Amino acid sequence: MKAITFVLGGALLLVGCGKQASAPEPVRPVLSVIAQPQVQANLGRFAGSIQARFESTLGFRVGGRIARRWVDVGSQVQPGDVLASLDPTDQRNQLRAAEGDLAKIQAQWINAQANARRQQQLFDRGVGAQAQLDIAQTDLKTTGASLKQARAAVDQARDQLGYSELKADHGAVVTNWQAEAGQTVSAGQAVVTLARPDIKEAVIDLPTSLAEQLNTQLQFLVASQLDPDINTTATLRELEPQADATTRTRRARLTLVDTPNAFRLGTAISVTLTSAVSPRTELPASALLESDGKTRVWVVDPQQKTVATRDVKLLERTPGSVVLASGVQPGERVVTAGVNSLKPGQKVIVDEEDPQ
Repeated sequence: MKAITFVLGGALLLVGCGKQASAPEPVRPVLSVIAQPQVQANLGRFAGSIQARFESTLGFRVGGRIARRWVDVGSQVQPGDVLASLDPTDQRNQLRAAEGDLAKIQAQWINAQANARRQQQLFDRGVGAQAQLDIAQTDLKTTGASLKQARAAVDQARDQLGYSELKADHGAVVTNWQAEAGQTVSAGQAVVTLARPDIKEAVIDLPTSLAEQLNTQLQFLVASQLDPDINTTATLRELEPQADATTRTRRARLTLVDTPNAFRLGTAISVTLTSAVSPRTELPASALLESDGKTRVWVVDPQQKTVATRDVKLLERTPGSVVLASGVQPGERVVTAGVNSLKPGQKVIVDEEDPQ
């Protein structure tokens, strides 16, 4: 009887040990992110400014000494506004001289007309010679031509006097002065730069290596440096064909899709370049599990709250992240920490507020 009791006790002891050996794996908390597909590749961010698409540099059409500048940089001007003026003494003297010549030619013209009429009357009465009549008519024609020339000279002198004032030919903003009051300038020399504020564009300088890769698929996000929430998109309008000899960069001009009111001329901006790419997924580098020559990640089953490995194709690797070409579907939750200590089918606890 005692032997039977001993055997039964031993059997119960073995059963108890078997239950301890088959105890389930503990539920483990994990850090994770939700896979988000990327269809745009970030090519970099560059600083730039808002500038006018159309700028014009004006100069006097005559030479002389600048007597006064009437507007400053930043001033808004309208068509016909005087920007600067020269000392008009020389132009006024030329006008007076031309007017004097015109008065003299007009007197000669009056005399030539009277002489031609007199010779015609004498010839009609038969007491005048044909030669005298011909001379009088020729003198009248010559004097008439001189009169036209004198009148043109007066008009030209009057225009020259008007050219001593530099005027705006369109509504614009003064962006730069290349000459100061008291300075002597020649005809056509650059004096002031005007920018039309109605059409603005973004201007940035790009490295030559990147500029050579620009194509129509590139997208530009233009944002104010002071307030990134003020932004718009842009397209490439013009790329300078040659790089700057000092910076080895090429200037790119971008056409803005929209122009926020905060984008004034000279506003500092930040331009982000992106390009359309095949769908891919970016994950933290800690999510990658590499063993036996294979690259995997742990994917969480949202229903069972368990994890399973998934083979993935690695496209790009950086110290802090990896880019996967395939293997993970959008919306799946991927474990990002402790990947080497998990087992297939292991229960996990996922914090719903983990970064995504």
